[in-house]
Amino acid sequence: MSAPGTAYDDPESGLGKDPQPSHMRDYVHLPDTEEDDHGGVHYNSGIPNRAFYLAAVAIGRPAWEIAGKIWYITLTQRLHPDADFSKCALETISVARDYFGNELAEKVSAAWVSVGVVKAGVGPMASLPSASLRRLKAISKKAGASKRRKAPKKVAKK
Repeated sequence: MSAPGTAYDDPESGLGKDPQPSHMRDYVHLPDTEEDDHGGVHYNSGIPNRAFYLAAVAIGRPAWEIAGKIWYITLTQRLHPDADFSKCALETISVARDYFGNELAEKVSAAWVSVGVVKAGVGPMASLPSASLRRLKAISKKAGASKRRKAPKKVAKK
């Protein structure tokens, strides 16, 4: 979760390098077919996984105590099957604010900003005072972004 795209690198076996992106700039648009991972649902999952990791680290408690609860409530009560990363981001920020207050919502928001899903000052955090937005931008900048990677080439079927 901390470094999508680094789970494996095994060119000898033919498996190759883990292609999961960790930032929206590297999001891979795939057709909504079984062969193409239904639009890349698993392929691109490194992006929200990294957001979870960054939020959990920023919160500073064991993941199951707060970050896990935020994501669990979001996934079981707020999202529908057609939700995209942006909807997930906005809902996790909203759940964080609703259940744990603005300070934790800022940390969750900063995680999503860091992976390029939302921009600072958008959605549930838009109503925060400017001092909070400055802190949010500083947190996001500190968290940094991943290196760009190209999507792997498709292997032709025989």
